[in-house]
Amino acid sequence: MTTEITSDMIKKLRERTGVGMAKCKQALDSARGDMEKAIDILRKEGAASAVKKSTRETNEGLVGAKEDAKAIALVEVNAETDFVVKNEKFVAFVELLTQDALKDQPTLLEKFLEQKSKNGRSHEEMRVDLVQSIGENIQVKRVYAMKKASNASYGLYIHLGGKIATLVEITGSASMNDLAKDIAMHVAADAPEYLKPADIPEAALAREKDIAMSQMQGKPAAMIDKILAGKLKAYADQVCLLGQKFIKDNSVSVEQHVNAAGKKVGATLSITKFLRWEVGSA
Repeated sequence: MTTEITSDMIKKLRERTGVGMAKCKQALDSARGDMEKAIDILRKEGAASAVKKSTRETNEGLVGAKEDAKAIALVEVNAETDFVVKNEKFVAFVELLTQDALKDQPTLLEKFLEQKSKNGRSHEEMRVDLVQSIGENIQVKRVYAMKKASNASYGLYIHLGGKIATLVEITGSASMNDLAKDIAMHVAADAPEYLKPADIPEAALAREKDIAMSQMQGKPAAMIDKILAGKLKAYADQVCLLGQKFIKDNSVSVEQHVNAAGKKVGATLSITKFLRWEVGSA
């Protein structure tokens, strides 16, 4: 009887071993769906060290970020200890992955791990070798790549030696990279969760509304709606990038600062994208 190999089985094996999805599927196919036999197969194929160490938590790491005239790429790689994160081999691995991500523009992490680098080896094979060489669990946590638009400016900022990386896209002009870099620094410092109020999930708004209503016991009924609106706006300004007070001039919001910069150069500018990656936060 043939056992159907499901995506959940593959994911579970990957979680237990740290081995790539493709290899996990192959092992499960060979083991006819038996998880323990699949692990033995992976160990026999040379991924033994990676399997043995895969259950250790990887809370340290680095975010690699690179850009050229046409694209931007970010890669996060995690390890168990900060000592390993400073290891030359680990740093070189992050550097290589980020260069490849910038060149290849991957959209899926699993596919990216299967891709081969200029040395002819896949990123997953190199990860397993690094685990065996260094002696710690090492995981490629996430990858992101994007092409630059012709009428946009970009800010890429690395903070705390690669513990935090931020990216900001401002459309309306291709000559406002310094402004975009300033906003990227702001994102690193103030950690906005959303770009604009419309991006806040309904569940989050409902929670804030419930909290606000509980604080208005005894308030005049005629004032409740006005007070509630004010509290929800204050919440939105706190968690949305556009409404936050700009770190270099807290007399204006980020959106007001960008609009003022646009007026100076005769352009209509708007922040259309931002990312904030912090090691271990994904």
